[in-house]
Amino acid sequence: MANILDIRRRIRSVKNTRQITKAMKMVSAAKLRRAQERALAGRPYAQMLTNVLKSLVQRAEIYSPETREPLHPLLVRRPEKSITLIVVSGDKGLAGAFNTNIVKAAARFIESKRGKNIDIEAVGRKGRDYFRRRYKVMRPKAQEQNGDGSTRAAEIQIVGEQVGVLNKIAFDHARELANAVIERYTRGEADAVYIIFNEFKSVISQRVVVDTVLPIGEIGVHEIQQAEEFSEEARRRAAEAAVHSGVGLREADTSEADKKAASFAASQVDYIYEQPAGELFRDLLPKYVAIQVYRALLESVAAEHAARMTAMESATNNASDMIDDLTLAMNRVRQAKITKEIIEIVSGAAAL
Repeated sequence: MANILDIRRRIRSVKNTRQITKAMKMVSAAKLRRAQERALAGRPYAQMLTNVLKSLVQRAEIYSPETREPLHPLLVRRPEKSITLIVVSGDKGLAGAFNTNIVKAAARFIESKRGKNIDIEAVGRKGRDYFRRRYKVMRPKAQEQNGDGSTRAAEIQIVGEQVGVLNKIAFDHARELANAVIERYTRGEADAVYIIFNEFKSVISQRVVVDTVLPIGEIGVHEIQQAEEFSEEARRRAAEAAVHSGVGLREADTSEADKKAASFAASQVDYIYEQPAGELFRDLLPKYVAIQVYRALLESVAAEHAARMTAMESATNNASDMIDDLTLAMNRVRQAKITKEIIEIVSGAAAL
């Protein structure tokens, strides 16, 4: 049995750990509030851009009158032989099952697309490290020639890495990533582009989704391929962590702002555009793709902070329980020591 000094050292060590986890929980709660504000701030622009594109669809010629084929390359649907997969994970750990859920969803998606060429764009250090251990990294100008003369290094490979961009995310990062996948899709190197991220609505309303980025289907409609909801236990723990950290449980009420944004460019009138409607539609579609990627990055960052806040809340509670158990064990050892000393004194007095 450990002596009193050893138990006191363990109690002191666990108390120090509890201070760290409690501080990390509060930091994550503050970052979560800022991430939610950023996600909400970008919603009106995305809604207005969507409305403009919907308006242009009614006034621009986006399909060929003869063949009924799309005139814009981002609308063209092809049989899926090569797929680009954007996986948005976190750069740091200590976030519970956040990163694990992302890589599991990616593994399930890859398994469902067995036999197809998959190029992975890894956003976040944790996802990058996971895929690096399993698949080949595609280096620029280092492609291997196959027997048929096509350039393909492996069936599943990493073609891009975005590490550190989630610490201070900016729209430029999302635009660069969107332009990269758009270029691959336009050149025919990818027949479809998907993105895996943690969709965040509120602390208790999250899910890991696989969303279609390209080809663009109906404007403003998300084509969800896979979705995994949070369990009731995970929601309960997230709710407790949010209450203790002062974070709201429900999604912010933006109905008025959404209603105002939805009315933009939605009137059934004949708009006069400075540029031809078709040209304007072609120029705005890449921005629409960039907005979808940016939304995924913002929601993933918010979900990561929420997951870390919940994990640190559980760690703090576990540390408190361990301190109580160690304190009880220390009291038992001290009581046993005192009892032993009393017995020794009584025995000595009786012998005299």
